[in-house]
Amino acid sequence: MKEKVVLAFSGGLDTSYCAKYLREEKEMEIHSAIVNTGGFSENELKEIEAKAFRLGVSSHKALDVTDQYYSRCIKYLIFGNILKNNTYPLSVSSERVFQAIAIAEYAKKIGAQYIAHGSTGAGNDQVRFDLVFHIMVPEIGVITPIRDMKLSRDAEIEYLKSKGVESDWSRSAYSINKGLWGTSIGGKETLTSNNTLPDEAYPTQLQQKGEEMLTITFIKGELKSVNGKKFENPVEAIREIEKIAGPYAIGRDMHVGDTIIGIKGRVGFEAAAPLIIIKAHHLLEKHVLTKWQLYWKEQLANWYGMFVHESQYLEPVMRNIEKFLDDSQEFVTGKVFLKLMPHRFETIGIESKHDLMNAKFAKYGEENTSFSGEDVKGFTKILANQMRIFSAINKSEV
Repeated sequence: MKEKVVLAFSGGLDTSYCAKYLREEKEMEIHSAIVNTGGFSENELKEIEAKAFRLGVSSHKALDVTDQYYSRCIKYLIFGNILKNNTYPLSVSSERVFQAIAIAEYAKKIGAQYIAHGSTGAGNDQVRFDLVFHIMVPEIGVITPIRDMKLSRDAEIEYLKSKGVESDWSRSAYSINKGLWGTSIGGKETLTSNNTLPDEAYPTQLQQKGEEMLTITFIKGELKSVNGKKFENPVEAIREIEKIAGPYAIGRDMHVGDTIIGIKGRVGFEAAAPLIIIKAHHLLEKHVLTKWQLYWKEQLANWYGMFVHESQYLEPVMRNIEKFLDDSQEFVTGKVFLKLMPHRFETIGIESKHDLMNAKFAKYGEENTSFSGEDVKGFTKILANQMRIFSAINKSEV
């Protein structure tokens, strides 16, 4: 009997090569599976399934983990206002662990001896997939043809052509990964330090002109309505914001960061909804949380984002941080007002019954109603004590 392998299949160049190579050269029984984290339409999933069967797989399965992806990760990326290097909303890195978990569970369910994926040897995804597989299904072998044979994209294309596989390979100039939390674009210009992606490389093109107001409502930190339209499932609220803001070509940028394997990496992305949501949520928090809540949230959220990026999602400390983030959202309820324009947006303001910028206590720079000038004089003198003492004792050395 042929050995059974589950292939994590996206329909792109790398996984198409893997499907053909494992069937033709390794003579394996291939069961392809695509894990949807919110980036595929029903038509796209059908096209990918048809492509998998044309490449000779024995079966194909679409595994939808969008709701789990939101409730177990995206929710905490919002609670933490997490942008890697103050830029990137972890669009791809956050979804990979959930794709890997789904693939591992599926491989175990159908009794596969191997799992295969199309990662190269130069990126983060190879670590993210392998690590989950080693933890969840250590008895199942992992096959990575692209990584192991150090194949270039041109070499993959030539092999597929030699096997009679025809496709519009010009689209393979860029590697595009789309999910609920944004789309990444890699290739060509991203391999340089000085060039940016051309406008046509971005999947969503500018369609809207002028300005448009957007109102987002959060209840205990979670999205509950967009422009007055209520949503029970925050996933649908995210999609609604993307539908409204995407045509303005908002959320485009280039991220430069340190990879898990120690080299610098650069990737383009578009993430209209994630950037708008994070900035809106952060603005609301600045009004309703104390300075120490904001400070410690920022510290822990920074670690949480780094651990998600570096494939440490299954580390138990992540569950501890999530409990802190959950607790921090008790009073993060209110409306946030934004203005959308071509290629950018502005946060205008908030409305919340928990707003700590309450005029009955003080008006910054104008009026104090809950303390006096004499209170401030005494406070300032005490606050200066230690610095005054240090300065007096060490004045000759300062």
